[in-house]
Amino acid sequence: MTPDSRSPTPDSLSTELRRLEEIVHQLEGEDADLDRALALFEEGVTRLKAARLRLAEAEAKVQRVLEDAAGTLSLVDFDV
Repeated sequence: MTPDSRSPTPDSLSTELRRLEEIVHQLEGEDADLDRALALFEEGVTRLKAARLRLAEAEAKVQRVLEDAAGTLSLVDFDV
């Protein structure tokens, strides 16, 4: 495992997305050997899962904030 793929503390969403972009560029442009390409792919999948989790957590937090005093939840569609 490379130092880039180890993250003892969760990275910010922007950090995850920047690293994912770097991984995509490396996989598209580099003539990396199979082992390196697989390691990059594995790191990318891990970071994508982490980014999705952070987004889900943020959505849940927004929903909690929108809850009114009566205890009803006002759901807002996040799809654009």
